[in-house]
Amino acid sequence: MRPASFPPTARLRLPAEFTQVFRSGTRSSDACFVVLACPNQAGAARLGVSVAKKAIAGAAKRNRVKRAARESFRLNRTLLPAADIVVQARGGARQHDTDGLRRSLDWHWQELIKRCKES
Repeated sequence: MRPASFPPTARLRLPAEFTQVFRSGTRSSDACFVVLACPNQAGAARLGVSVAKKAIAGAAKRNRVKRAARESFRLNRTLLPAADIVVQARGGARQHDTDGLRRSLDWHWQELIKRCKES
């Protein structure tokens, strides 16, 4: 497996997995995203993405935001701690291009790494 791949084992799929992160996850936010994370037993970072219609109207725009989140996670996955991560898009994400979304997510990944080292 390539180090920068995004296999099915690196994805949150079940509603119970998302609920667990929402209940006990630490949170970082900016104008584009809210990122929640909680430690997992899987031994590697796993990602779930949530983009509400209310936050970003238009399926094409929502899909662009989801693709940017998955790509950023894929590239940074080996640096991230073993945690279940949920990325929620905010309304500000619709105003940014892909590079702006990536910069925002890179900041969130650094925050997550820093918070996990502190605990």
